[in-house]
Amino acid sequence: MAKRVAVIDIGSNSARMVVYEKTSRFAFHLLHEEKSKVRISQNAYKNNNYLQEIPMQRTFDALKDFLSISSSFKVRKILCVATSALRDAPNKKDFINKVRKHLKLNIKIINGEREAYLGAIACANLLPPQKNALSIDIGGGSTEFTIIDNKDVKNPISLELGTVRLKELFFDKHDIEGAIAYVDSKLKFLDTIEASTLIGIGGTFRAISSAIMGIENYPLDKLHAYEYSRKILLNFISDILKADEKQLKKLGIKPERFDVIKPGALILDRVLKKTDIKKLITSGVGVREGVYLSDLLRNSKDKFPHNYNTSVRYLIDRHTLENSFSNQLNTLSKKLFDATHSYLDIDKKYRQDFTIAAKLYSTGSSIHFYSQHKHSYYLIQNALEYGFTHEQIMLIATLVRYAKRKLPSFEHINKYKRLLPKEETLNAMSYLLSLTIALLSHKPRNIDFECNFKDGTLTIVSKNKLYLSRDAVKRLNNIKGLKVKF
Repeated sequence: MAKRVAVIDIGSNSARMVVYEKTSRFAFHLLHEEKSKVRISQNAYKNNNYLQEIPMQRTFDALKDFLSISSSFKVRKILCVATSALRDAPNKKDFINKVRKHLKLNIKIINGEREAYLGAIACANLLPPQKNALSIDIGGGSTEFTIIDNKDVKNPISLELGTVRLKELFFDKHDIEGAIAYVDSKLKFLDTIEASTLIGIGGTFRAISSAIMGIENYPLDKLHAYEYSRKILLNFISDILKADEKQLKKLGIKPERFDVIKPGALILDRVLKKTDIKKLITSGVGVREGVYLSDLLRNSKDKFPHNYNTSVRYLIDRHTLENSFSNQLNTLSKKLFDATHSYLDIDKKYRQDFTIAAKLYSTGSSIHFYSQHKHSYYLIQNALEYGFTHEQIMLIATLVRYAKRKLPSFEHINKYKRLLPKEETLNAMSYLLSLTIALLSHKPRNIDFECNFKDGTLTIVSKNKLYLSRDAVKRLNNIKGLKVKF
């Protein structure tokens, strides 16, 4: 696979392009993203699905500029897909042939089931694992559903049910009862679906989640993997459906969404009322990421290897200057956690997050040595994007921020209280990570000591004096009576 790949997604409402760069076999990061609200489907649904000249020209112009951007990044492969609007259009070949002739770009129209599948594999690979969840991707012309069970994707379904379609067929005519009847007629399949979690893909869901995040004064500025409850969403949808444009703005909806947010909210409302879904998860990824992953993972059944995380690998690839030291921190952190977690009353479920914090501790030194902890914190909080809950991200980032320093501050704990473990657990892990780093102060080629823990005392046995390690351990704020003896 090429090192840099561009993915273009021509939806009914927007055309988007992303540029990804690989840093190792399965690790990648986003180099650039561009979006244009071309609305290629404008006026198509009331004209027997025929694409209209002006929207087609807007889309053509956007694609031309997308290709210019791709060229500036020296992209070696471009994957371009189109969904509902082109899929349904009787005159789609006119547009496809024009683009092929003048822009030398091949557009692949994907069917609804493939669109549903691509969005779902992005969620299955790049969100925290979910059991028996239902994904929903509300687009301009269609809405896709799948069942996601951990990494497995099942039963992809595509319905002729979208925001622009509902707007033109019903909302523009103020026929809300007709819209409800139409939506309900399409959602009959939900009668046989049992899911407790809804994963929301696409612009409508992101717009609503972003607005709710603002209202809730959520402490972490990250939409991907943002979770909230059924009650919160239903209440917010009710407000949207009753709001005029001035009220929509107060609710946090952006003006470019005013004309399609109500049709999208209605679809979500009817889905929730036909299911027992309790939890909502926001996906920042969708069809574009699915297209990229289906190419990247084509020889591994569209799944990352077991226990592999692409964001962790990317941070190590790009920001770890001393792999051997990082590996030693990882190894020693596991040993210390396993030896002391019962004594320190730390739940075993935190083991993976703790060891990842140790592994990523030194990433910030790639930016500036003297403020390493600040940069490591920032990198983890923002670039540890895929596969983690917000609670995990904030725990890992917090442990790294306060490593080798004082225990987490009251101000920090208070700000992120809803995302962090109880203070005693956080302080115990913070001390344990600092101890891990302190014991390796001399940066040996190989770990040159043994650790034995009994009755609250950690005994370090080594043939060497470990002068720097001894000195570093003395400077730590001890907790829970845990003693370190050399």
